[in-house]
Amino acid sequence: MEEKIKALKEQMEAALGSVESKEQLGEFWQNFLGKKGSIADLMKGLGSVPKEERPNVGKTINEFKNQVEARYQEMKNKMDELELAARNKSEQVDITMPAKMRPAGGLHPLTVTENEMIDVFAGMGFEIYDGPEIEEAAYNFTKLNIEEGHPSRDRSDTFYFDDDDSVLLRTQTSPMQIRAMDEIKKPPIRILAPGRVYRKDEVDATHSPMFHQIEGLVIDKGVTMADLKGTLETLIKAMYGEDSVIRFRPHHFPFTEPSCEVDVQCFKCKGTGCPTCKGEGWIEMLGSGIVHPQVLINCGIDPEEYSGFAFGIGLERIAMMRYNIDDMRLLYENDQRFLAQFR
Repeated sequence: MEEKIKALKEQMEAALGSVESKEQLGEFWQNFLGKKGSIADLMKGLGSVPKEERPNVGKTINEFKNQVEARYQEMKNKMDELELAARNKSEQVDITMPAKMRPAGGLHPLTVTENEMIDVFAGMGFEIYDGPEIEEAAYNFTKLNIEEGHPSRDRSDTFYFDDDDSVLLRTQTSPMQIRAMDEIKKPPIRILAPGRVYRKDEVDATHSPMFHQIEGLVIDKGVTMADLKGTLETLIKAMYGEDSVIRFRPHHFPFTEPSCEVDVQCFKCKGTGCPTCKGEGWIEMLGSGIVHPQVLINCGIDPEEYSGFAFGIGLERIAMMRYNIDDMRLLYENDQRFLAQFR
């Protein structure tokens, strides 16, 4: 048995000396350490060894097995190191090479415009107020002094969810006025509510069934039209420049009294008239006014003690004028050629 083990040692050394690949190393394992390998045969042959010699022979076989395993592991580690070194060499990065430039992303022009407007109002003490897009008719219409039968409540203009017209996709951000007054209850209130609104409009260059508004509301003691005028002038000058000229025109909204629309002098013709302003010299910007006393009463606020102003701004209109965009649909088509201009 000892001579057989000695012969196997010589075969092992010779076999290891000829190993040049991991495939050959795997064959070496099978030949010597596998279930049908040489060492397994030695273990099976222990039965023919005299009983008194078996412990010594078994010890010798185990020592030989450990030696073969150690040599196998040594060879495997060496091959792994060589393989890793070769792979590292082939994958080596030349840090002096110029990097591949990836296209940079950017904010959507509507997002940029909204963020800048929020910054302007934040500087005047306004806080952001958010609310649901699926709204109750009571908040969207009734508490805003928009009575049954008003054209804006018609199914041809509004997306209703049920047959009794009590739940809808909000048509304006004005419901945030009511929710803010109901929640805060006691003035002073100074909130800004940006968000999506929905109306049954046909899609064209100036209309969309989904668009964005920014609602503003201030309630406090002694609030007047002069406060509204100063607030909106601050916004327009911040967005379009200190030389911007605005005017207030009388109008009617059910939830404000007095009400007015705000126009900005045309940036292209400076008031002389051009195609951009349709020859009028002015461009309509937003609606506003002093909060109607009945709206305050609907929210549990005493109109004898408190007053306020509100305004609603179409975000798309502000962005289109600022960036000279003539088609509203461009803002929603996700055309990378268009969006790349605003990065």
